[in-house]
Amino acid sequence: MFLKLGNKGRNDFPYYFLTLGLIIAFFAFVGYIPISLALSNLSDKGIVLEDISELQKYLGLNTFFVYLLIPFVAGILVLFFCVKWIHQRDILSLFTSREVFDWKRFFFSFLIWGGTMTVFFIVSYVSGYPILWNFNPLTFFGLVLISIFILPIQTTFEEVFFRGYLFQWFGLIFKRGWISVFIIGTLFGLMHGSNPEVEKIGLILLVFYIFNGFFLGIIALMDDGLELTMGYHAVNNIFAALIVTNDWQAFHTDALFLDKTPPEFGLENILTLVIIQPLLLFIFSKKYKWNNWKKRLLGRDKL
Repeated sequence: MFLKLGNKGRNDFPYYFLTLGLIIAFFAFVGYIPISLALSNLSDKGIVLEDISELQKYLGLNTFFVYLLIPFVAGILVLFFCVKWIHQRDILSLFTSREVFDWKRFFFSFLIWGGTMTVFFIVSYVSGYPILWNFNPLTFFGLVLISIFILPIQTTFEEVFFRGYLFQWFGLIFKRGWISVFIIGTLFGLMHGSNPEVEKIGLILLVFYIFNGFFLGIIALMDDGLELTMGYHAVNNIFAALIVTNDWQAFHTDALFLDKTPPEFGLENILTLVIIQPLLLFIFSKKYKWNNWKKRLLGRDKL
């Protein structure tokens, strides 16, 4: 079972606290060195920015986007180092309980959620939503490279850190699957609390992110790995960066389309929580023959 893999290697609390400290240090300090240097350079020129997002005017959207992703690169490298050398366990155990990473699972989730988002987008476009063609050949192809080779590092870090490393740690502590799902889902949602769209739309969006965390946590628990959640998460962020963007969310890029819809908690958010995600859970459970829901999810199966 995936949640039990936290028992592998050196799993005493001091090792976890040391790893968390190193990840936070490298993510928050080392990872933000490029942005700090850029801000310092502007400051030397007498330019003072009120908000870090204003940097994109001076760096360009692509360069600023890369700078935002660098902390995740630093975070995942440190996480892998700590798991390998401090916890002395196989890095693969962060991803899956299977002997090898199941790419078929990854791409199945990638395609099914990517297809769903495409349908949502087409319906919005033909319904007359203010979605504008935004193609810029000078920047778009660079954005494609960033979205394919760097952006997945961000989503992978979030998955292996939250639904891999911390998920297994809390399973080790509380020995109940549902507790890990609840705690990690909540932490994952709250992590997005500083995103600009939460300020624009309100706390209802934070609740949406938390329930997304529950959804992904259930998948990781029931499927004994992160292949499905990684595919879902990767295509979600790639779509937001590459296909359609806006000027008020965390990802503001030179995507193909610019959505000028005012910030709101829309029908697609409600449909995602109430219909789409339960339907995806049903599809995944049937395809991959998930069993023992009560034992795993409701805590009747001690870890």
